[in-house]
Amino acid sequence: MATPISADRLVAALRAEGVHVVERPGWRTHNRNHKGPFGPVNGVVIHHTVTSGTSNTVSIVERGYAGLPGPLCHGMIAKDGTVYLIGHGRTNHAGRGDGDVLRAVIAERGLPAANEAGTDGNTHFYGFECENRGDGTDPWPRAQLEAIERAAAALCRAHGWSAASVIGHKEWQPGKVDPKGFTMSWLRERVAARLKSKPSSGGSGSGSAGGSPAGSSTYVVKSGDTLSGIGKKLGVRWEVLAQANKIKKPFVIKAGQKLTVPGKSSGGSYSAPPFPEGLAPGRSAPSAQGLQKALKDAGWLDRSVPLSDAYGPQTQKAVAAFNRKHNLFTAGHPNDPAIGRRGWSLLHELAYGK
Repeated sequence: MATPISADRLVAALRAEGVHVVERPGWRTHNRNHKGPFGPVNGVVIHHTVTSGTSNTVSIVERGYAGLPGPLCHGMIAKDGTVYLIGHGRTNHAGRGDGDVLRAVIAERGLPAANEAGTDGNTHFYGFECENRGDGTDPWPRAQLEAIERAAAALCRAHGWSAASVIGHKEWQPGKVDPKGFTMSWLRERVAARLKSKPSSGGSGSGSAGGSPAGSSTYVVKSGDTLSGIGKKLGVRWEVLAQANKIKKPFVIKAGQKLTVPGKSSGGSYSAPPFPEGLAPGRSAPSAQGLQKALKDAGWLDRSVPLSDAYGPQTQKAVAAFNRKHNLFTAGHPNDPAIGRRGWSLLHELAYGK
């Protein structure tokens, strides 16, 4: 159990962890404290918003809905990794959940299945809403996933908690499905790894725009350099360098040219969503839509092709072409239509790791 940290300390903790913070007007006093206590606090709850568009989402979580007034969270994490601070104090995000889950969070042990809704979560948890439609196909860009990890780690570090204090809304309240698109066990592993070292800054830590993206650095091209050579030197795929710098075929670069190198200033790299088990040619699964969306966003599948749970012929053809291009096919099978773990990671890196 812990006393909630002050608004100033929250901002400092997030920025120390490398989070790009934007303070919304009035957020420090925007709360629901007149409806009940906030604290002692015991953990962090991660949500998805079921919205699209950053400005629209910020407006919704600030104002709330009919019957559910805002603020709806402490911070809203946008697609580009920016954390918009929305409220400080009690917010309408967690609702009533399972007391056994709360006791497990306090003890920092494995969570039981949530099957009751009798405990006020708005008293005990910080909440981050994350911009995502929540339909299983809306992608989670690298910058957003990293910001979720950093924001959760910042609060854990500030309170001396372990990653076991970070839970999903679906783990707290029966019937909830958020966040959808990655697993909480995966996120807790990321947070736990981050907490083993000192905070690492991955961005400017300010609310102003401009400059290189958070988590990136620059490289000045030298005479004789090629994208593939630079990529090998810096540990970044040349395709990612080309996409980050909008370099098209025939991929010519010139001496003196400044290249953005994604993910190098923090020593990190793009982290794709967890590979969905059971995703295979000829099968039907919701994860097939996520694959199709990534193929479209990376330019491998025509946007006119409708999203479908079926891993059908058009998806297979696009995956086979992608595998051939990147030498990811099974030996002797250049038309391999199966997306593997390496291919899944690279595809998402090319589509969203900008």
